[in-house]
Amino acid sequence: MTKSGLKDIVIAGGGSAGWMAAAALGRFLGHSHRITLVESDAIGTVGVGEATIPQIHLFNASLGIDERTFVAATSATFKLGIEFAGWVRPDHRYMHAFGIVGRGSGLIPFRQLWLRARQAGVAGAYGDYSYNEIAARAGRMGAPGGSPGPVPELAYAYHFDAALYAGFLRSIAEQSGVTRVEGCIVSVERDADSGDIAALLLDGERRVAGDLFIDCTGFRSLLVGETLGSPFEDWTRHLPCDRALAMPCARSEAFRPYTQSMARPAGWQWRIPLQHRTGNGHVYSSAHLSDDAAERTLRDNLDGEPLGDPRPIKFTSGRRTQPWTANAIALGLAAGFMEPLESTSIHLVQSGIARLLTMLPAGADWSAERGLFNRLSATEWERIRDMIVLHYHANSRTGEAFWDDVRAMPIPDTLAQKIDAFRSSGTIVREADELFTEEGWAQVLIGQEQLPEAASPLTDGLAPSELQGYLAAVADAARRKAAGLPSHADYVAALTRGVPAPQRMFQ
Repeated sequence: MTKSGLKDIVIAGGGSAGWMAAAALGRFLGHSHRITLVESDAIGTVGVGEATIPQIHLFNASLGIDERTFVAATSATFKLGIEFAGWVRPDHRYMHAFGIVGRGSGLIPFRQLWLRARQAGVAGAYGDYSYNEIAARAGRMGAPGGSPGPVPELAYAYHFDAALYAGFLRSIAEQSGVTRVEGCIVSVERDADSGDIAALLLDGERRVAGDLFIDCTGFRSLLVGETLGSPFEDWTRHLPCDRALAMPCARSEAFRPYTQSMARPAGWQWRIPLQHRTGNGHVYSSAHLSDDAAERTLRDNLDGEPLGDPRPIKFTSGRRTQPWTANAIALGLAAGFMEPLESTSIHLVQSGIARLLTMLPAGADWSAERGLFNRLSATEWERIRDMIVLHYHANSRTGEAFWDDVRAMPIPDTLAQKIDAFRSSGTIVREADELFTEEGWAQVLIGQEQLPEAASPLTDGLAPSELQGYLAAVADAARRKAAGLPSHADYVAALTRGVPAPQRMFQ
């Protein structure tokens, strides 16, 4: 028995969030705690989180997951970045690629060298110096490793089928001792003295008691929201989109190793290539576009035959202000909703799990851990929100009601300060261990044409000819290395050859 009496952990809800929590808790606590997951096959999942960021490697590695098995089991493909098409103007596109762009020199970041060279008229596009972007646009992918050199290794994440990922993690969780209970939660029992959650009451007059509860009940947020009353902070004033349609179509013959995010008249469309299909979705503002028009826009912009009807999703962007309330912790949609524009949905579940494992109470008083968890969660969610707001705010799509409105909307002070510092002298400071790196902010700020008035004074002594030669060498090295990679489709086929097909792996 632990000092706090924390022995039974109950996870309410399955899907990606629930089974990620179950797999991680089973892996690290299965020897000392009883872990139970309650879910109902009758309740569907949203499942929009099919694109990820490189931090997913840390989660999979912590569970001892073999990449070949994972890629085959989830019908995954590889992702080197996100292309944003039409976000500045209809004919404009740029990429937020993973990894490092160019090579800095001493104390001078590469973006400052590029800014100085651009002012001198001797720089190419910023993406010309990104190995990841060059490989992505060429449709290439390769294994990390190899001999060291001037070009960094590819940084990559995955596209995968969220339902298959949940099933894959379920098998791992159950192998580590997690118990799954099939059933619908009909009510929540609270302790009469403390107000904490005591048990979940299921259909069939069943009761599942616990000491700590993980709320993975989706938008409903049954435990933390409905039962315990954690307030919801509404971000509609910054992020007015409130609808999405999700719809699969037949896969492209040569699927791209990157996510596509394409601006539409009242929102944007995602395109996520998997081995067996392409995931598509249209995120839009119902104040600017009808549901029927949104569906027509989505159908008109598929790159394959539809494989089903669009699935509507209604949402409000924002977060629970106290994701850890009493003895319950919200993960995934129960904690809030962030548009999947930068593919952070799965990551927010992952980081919540990591915080929980780091702060798991050992004493009787959980207030310190709870307060720290909530404070760090708020910072993470707000900084990701700022990045998403930046895409909308920094647009030049004049004459379209939606885009005119979001360009003029108020933005958070934290984002305004970041934009102002960059536009002044290219300064970017990563604060409080926020998710996005200086490299990521630079690519989006430059991509959205929020260009600085001047480069850093550290570059004042560099001659244009010197800069031109340096940048040309960086770009050439990246191009030559990318040219030696196999195609994305060939790489996936070779990696998964001989591994059981996903539809057979969970039977």
